[in-house]
Amino acid sequence: MSEPVYVGIDVAKRTFEVATTGQAQTFSLGNDEAGHAQLCQLLAPLSPRLVLLEATGGYEQYLALALSAAGLRVSVINPRQARDFARCMGKLAKTDRIDAQALRGFAALLDAQGHEPRMLADEQQRALTALVVRRRQLVAMLVAERQRLALAHPKAKPSILRIMATIAEQLNDLDGQLKEHVLAHHADLAALLTSVKGVGPTTASTLLAQLPELGQLNRKQITSLVGLAPINRDSGTLRGQRHIFGGRADVRRVLFVAALVGTRFNRVLKAFYARLLAAGKPKKVALLACMHKLLVILNAIARTKSPWRNELAQAV
Repeated sequence: MSEPVYVGIDVAKRTFEVATTGQAQTFSLGNDEAGHAQLCQLLAPLSPRLVLLEATGGYEQYLALALSAAGLRVSVINPRQARDFARCMGKLAKTDRIDAQALRGFAALLDAQGHEPRMLADEQQRALTALVVRRRQLVAMLVAERQRLALAHPKAKPSILRIMATIAEQLNDLDGQLKEHVLAHHADLAALLTSVKGVGPTTASTLLAQLPELGQLNRKQITSLVGLAPINRDSGTLRGQRHIFGGRADVRRVLFVAALVGTRFNRVLKAFYARLLAAGKPKKVALLACMHKLLVILNAIARTKSPWRNELAQAV
């Protein structure tokens, strides 16, 4: 039997480095359509078990799509995971060649553990994600300009106000595009999610764009994926305090706002929050528990295709 082939690819802005099983040396290609096509031609005869890339701010996106379209099994992982694996293998230096080789080794380990690659987003999903990310960037810029305005010299204030007006106009336009896109492609699920008091259009859009697994995983898997599952800190006789860690920070941000609103206007979350406070839980801990409960409820709603019902929410 021939040895299984694994491929690790370290992607940069203009080039990417490729390491394959059985080859001591890596090779580099241009991160463009020609380079993507050439790599697909080289890898197709090898039939690799897994091609592994790490997320690099979007530079890996079109390469991953090209490899997937060529019928190759592709997985894009968090760069922290790749770096932690390299360190545990004694690879303290960091170069494109070393990173590609580490990804190749990590691909073999993941495959041995039964790793299933996450499905790559289609064009509609990528468009929605781009709109959601751009909206978040505009909001951050608007907040920054408001903070500058408070301390600005009178001569500078007109410029800041003009920029703020432009950003507000762009936000309004983007909100319209988001609404149209959601209505065109995700209307049913968006309606189900927004049936929960506290979940508005922004939260629903973010969940649709950055948590496509909603409704497809069980409660433990979805909370762990988002980073709302408390992690044990136990060793020997030590019993450490549980903390949440990792996950998808952008999803947690919108769930925080939704849970905060829910503790005031959502009957189930309000009662749950009050019960935790009465039991002596700190407000931050109680709010995190509400975020956890809200996510589980939304996951159940997406799975069952049923709108909010107090009975359903209390059961999860």
